[in-house]
Amino acid sequence: MPVALITGSSRGIGAATAELLAGRGHDVVVHYRRDEQAAEEVAAVVRAEGRDALVVRAELADEGEVRAMVERAVARFGTLDVLVANAASSAFKPLHELRPHHLQATFDTIVHSFVHLVQAAAPHLADPGRIVTVSGFDTIEVLPNHGLLAAAKAALETLTRYWAVDLAPRGVTVNSVLPGYVETDSARLYAETSHPGGWEAAQAVWAAATPAGRVASALDIARVIALLCSPDAAWITGQLIVADGGMTLGRA
Repeated sequence: MPVALITGSSRGIGAATAELLAGRGHDVVVHYRRDEQAAEEVAAVVRAEGRDALVVRAELADEGEVRAMVERAVARFGTLDVLVANAASSAFKPLHELRPHHLQATFDTIVHSFVHLVQAAAPHLADPGRIVTVSGFDTIEVLPNHGLLAAAKAALETLTRYWAVDLAPRGVTVNSVLPGYVETDSARLYAETSHPGGWEAAQAVWAAATPAGRVASALDIARVIALLCSPDAAWITGQLIVADGGMTLGRA
């Protein structure tokens, strides 16, 4: 059976992806950093689908822990078929308020960890293998207080394209999904700290700006990730797939 390792899969898009891929026949490595109970709850859903789940805690800013996570996954399942780099961490602050530790933590968690993750996982990825990164539309549109996160995600997108070229001879595709507004804990935190009126007001504004007429659910984005992990996406690699319900269409 195919095996998927998904970073940041104790909640949000990562959890939805883990549960969806389990329903489509994947065993899943559920990664978390802080909330073990949430990770175990996701693993329980995976097992309820008749698949196996391995719950692993790892600090993605630590190269050793990233490599150890991959080693545990391979020791348990013998192989990897899918790698989803979903986890992120950032400080939603104006650029002039950022401090060195904000930059370090954000780039360690999003950029450096992805390089280490693929270096560790690539020798074990089956042919065909799938790698999907989760970016965001803040790399193509400027959002208040998103400068640091967008810079790290833009670097992630560039690495996505370069890994796609490097790994193509091995039968591994590498793509990135750029969600629009999604109802997640991170979006709620951003809205509460950066949008007048907080989450409820922000959600209404974002839904009105989206032709689909609503903010995406985590499952909406998980379905796009699952498509890129499927055999149907074998001829798609090095691509940045915007999944925003049409929000960025026609923007000035």
